[in-house]
Amino acid sequence: MSKATNITWHEGDVSREARAGLTGGAGATLWFTGLSGSGKSTVATAVERRLVADGRGAYRLDGDNLRTGINADLGFSRDERLENCRRVAEVARLFADASLVSVVAIISPYAESRELARRIHAEAGLPFVEVFMATPAAECAVRDPKGLYAKASAGSLDSFTGIDDPYEVPEHPELAIEPTTSVEGAVELVLAALARATV
Repeated sequence: MSKATNITWHEGDVSREARAGLTGGAGATLWFTGLSGSGKSTVATAVERRLVADGRGAYRLDGDNLRTGINADLGFSRDERLENCRRVAEVARLFADASLVSVVAIISPYAESRELARRIHAEAGLPFVEVFMATPAAECAVRDPKGLYAKASAGSLDSFTGIDDPYEVPEHPELAIEPTTSVEGAVELVLAALARATV
């Protein structure tokens, strides 16, 4: 709930349909969730590239990138993780309202925050597609592209999701991508899910 008072939402004069005519289609949010190292950013980057190549306006909102700017003031406590996701969801909603496809890649470990993101979009009448990168922790730890699992296991990194902080597996995502799926195959699956959501 907003703490601000005496504010009024101002509707613009440009419709979503008018914007969609410029961006190649209706707006939506693709929300990639999963453990660190599960492939979120890799697949999200490939999806963004494919959408733009196909003439569709899209922008990738990567969790690490956002923590260098809009979320730079947040740490990794539960409350801060929830606020991190809330802010990302609000930004994604604005992009989707502008008839872009928001391609969000963020761990978002708690079901509560993912449901809030979904609700924010539902209330705005915008499609929301949850994509679960279903790579198990053991495999993510072997991949460990940033060396974070090694640091967490050695005790030099606290509150690391999958080691000493929980990850709540999505119960009903629109799409679950298994670790054996190629990047190209994952892109096709995501685009098919997007098409179903924006019919």
